[in-house]
Amino acid sequence: MTDTLTPVEGAVVEASHGPQKLKRSIGVVGGTLLTLSCVTPASTLFVVVPDLFGSLGTATALTIAIGSLLCVAVAFCYSELGTLIPSAGGEYAMVSTLAGRLAGWLVFVLSLLVVMVVPPVIAMGTADYLAPVVHLDPAMTGAGVMLLATLAGLLDLRANAWITGVFLVLEVIAAAVVAVLGFAHAERGPASLVSMEVAGADGHADTVTALLIVSGLAIALFVTQGFSTAVYLSEEMENPRRNVARTVLVTLGISAVIILVPVVAITLGASDLQELTGGDISTMVTAWSNSAVGTFVSLCVALAIINAGIVMVIQNSRVLFASARDKAWPEPVNNVLAKLGRFGSPWVATLAVGVPGAALCFVNLDTLYGVTGVSVTGMYLLVAVAALLSRRGAHRHTRAWRMPLWPAMPVLLIVVLGYILTQQETAHLLWTGGITAAATVYWALYLRPRRETRWLVTVPQDARD
Repeated sequence: MTDTLTPVEGAVVEASHGPQKLKRSIGVVGGTLLTLSCVTPASTLFVVVPDLFGSLGTATALTIAIGSLLCVAVAFCYSELGTLIPSAGGEYAMVSTLAGRLAGWLVFVLSLLVVMVVPPVIAMGTADYLAPVVHLDPAMTGAGVMLLATLAGLLDLRANAWITGVFLVLEVIAAAVVAVLGFAHAERGPASLVSMEVAGADGHADTVTALLIVSGLAIALFVTQGFSTAVYLSEEMENPRRNVARTVLVTLGISAVIILVPVVAITLGASDLQELTGGDISTMVTAWSNSAVGTFVSLCVALAIINAGIVMVIQNSRVLFASARDKAWPEPVNNVLAKLGRFGSPWVATLAVGVPGAALCFVNLDTLYGVTGVSVTGMYLLVAVAALLSRRGAHRHTRAWRMPLWPAMPVLLIVVLGYILTQQETAHLLWTGGITAAATVYWALYLRPRRETRWLVTVPQDARD
């Protein structure tokens, strides 16, 4: 139990000598562009939100709004911990340092599960939005997107910030078009946003219960989940003590607006409850305008998915790079994954993320949406625990951005997220629990017996000055 709740002496290693450090090359603007691209508001709106419409109907906007408010508390935790422990390891570096190595290892596994599964799942949606121009096989198209994202991930991070920034502008335009058209063709008033109705199987309206909303919060939290990317990029940000918190909070605010406003517009503009529950946003856009506008929006969404793939590969490669630098694997694996290329990117880790992601596009991953929601909720829960422990001992006096309303904020998160987990489907909980159990066995049999040489969380020296 002490490995879970108490930081082990020597768990944090200063990286002033030996381990390679990533190059600091981006500020708030570049970090925000990359992080917003990982949230990928347009692809989230068109790929994830329709599932919420199918189960929550008119309560979808309310559920996303509640999820966004919860994410403000989560963002406060990330901002404080990300400036206290600025490492490419992200959540696992923060939690390992403050709550112990085992807790950090479990967060690493949960985050790796999320970041490995989500990119190919989203990438396979590209073919649907290219359909107005060309009909492609979803699996082949998704694999192509993953390989393209992998090649882009090998470039310098500053170059990727500009590439993803251009794509981001297009997806924001697409979301804005949906919002304008939805409001312009409103069929019902603002009161419908709290009418709590969804179309049932028999075509009649069913009531959306409070328990359904709580259950849907796991996916609602996932809708804006990408704001945590700023923490993964903290080693490559100039002046991370200031810029990480700014990037996290600004990104969450922008992404919540870009997603929530069109959701409200769609709720008001759908012709009837059946159409809203169906969640076919592209068809609604075409009905509100014409086929040309529908095609434009679909192509923007396709670019948004490619954009998200690039940023997710960048983020995921940093997680693998950091885990190798922190000795999470046998030495030969660590040595390979920790290699940096000519552009300063972890090229082996990038390939290790992108190529398997392309292969996963040929696997049926539909059920993993639920597993991803459980994983995100569990990861946020452990981050909140770490935030509760962030002001004890030497960390009390370390220079960092400090959240308001501490410790009430992390305590509230722990209670709410714990309850949300209890409302998830048993199958999703069992899948995530099984993976977590397997990770714990690896910890017990390999990492813990080698505690002096394995799982040594590294914080770059210049990041702590």
